Amino acid sequence: MSEVRIGVIGTGVMGTDHARKLAGGIPGARLTAVQDFDAARASALSRELDVIALAQADDLIAHPEVDAVLVCSPDGTHAALGLKAIAAGKPVMIEKPLAAERTEAEAILHAEMAAGRRLVQVGYMRRFDPGYAEMRRVVANGEIGAPLFLHCQHRNESSPSYLTSDLIIASSAGHEFDAARFVLGEEIASATVISPPEPRHAPGRKPQFIVLQSASGAVVDIEVYTDARYGYDVQAELVCETGTLSLRPGPPTSLRHAARDGLVVPGDWRARFADAYRLQFEAWILSILTGRTNEGSTAWDGYMTMLVTDACLKAWRSGARVEVEQPDRPAFYR
Repeated sequence: MSEVRIGVIGTGVMGTDHARKLAGGIPGARLTAVQDFDAARASALSRELDVIALAQADDLIAHPEVDAVLVCSPDGTHAALGLKAIAAGKPVMIEKPLAAERTEAEAILHAEMAAGRRLVQVGYMRRFDPGYAEMRRVVANGEIGAPLFLHCQHRNESSPSYLTSDLIIASSAGHEFDAARFVLGEEIASATVISPPEPRHAPGRKPQFIVLQSASGAVVDIEVYTDARYGYDVQAELVCETGTLSLRPGPPTSLRHAARDGLVVPGDWRARFADAYRLQFEAWILSILTGRTNEGSTAWDGYMTMLVTDACLKAWRSGARVEVEQPDRPAFYR
């Protein structure tokens, strides 16, 4: 195989952005098909990118001109589509989360192990962000000692009306859960959640402050505020025994205008993590072509992130510290 022909399921904001990236020059990749329940939306994108538009997701997965599948459809469809791709023997990248329910995630694990090869990657792209990757390298090499704290900040300009206080934990915070496991190189052991008052401009939706503790005792604190108004802002600082490492905020340029001097804050995640998405796709395609694994999240990583999410939701509802379940990791995922 000299190239991987990709089919994208779901042509909303995320799927359309991914399709354009894959059509625009990811080495070894060729976008060949798109599908969406909104046929007009899929047709418009297919004309723009000169690819096939298919009516049904099953048709895309089975299509002879599709070697691998990218799932960007609503969360509740992820598991079923992932299972169909595994059954077809086709590599599949599933946008987070891996599944909507724990039992669905476990079905994916069992199906992939039965297939005998890793076919699933979960789209936690921060593993490919240069800043998070450097944090991971520094921890692995012990350059500044053992990790003590990982401070995380996740702010959105605004959030859709359907996003509730619990979904801020169940959906928005997922990237931080996976990034913490990745950077620290170990599992999360416990979770506590504290909710501040509702912002006056976002009634019914509380920001969340999440405190995790890792297996070795490192503390991870995560502020998730999805209605910050000023822009999309993700930051992190790793504090180790003899030094710290922080993500650089903002773009490489600063703006002076109207008596102000500062950095321009992006409106959403696409600009902030454009490099991470590109690097994620490059690594995924290379892994398909060569059969070698990459730093991306496996189905097991997606499953463990779901267990952290479950513990955080229980902690939020109870107000107590909750232990994260630690199932035995199958040899297949070691």
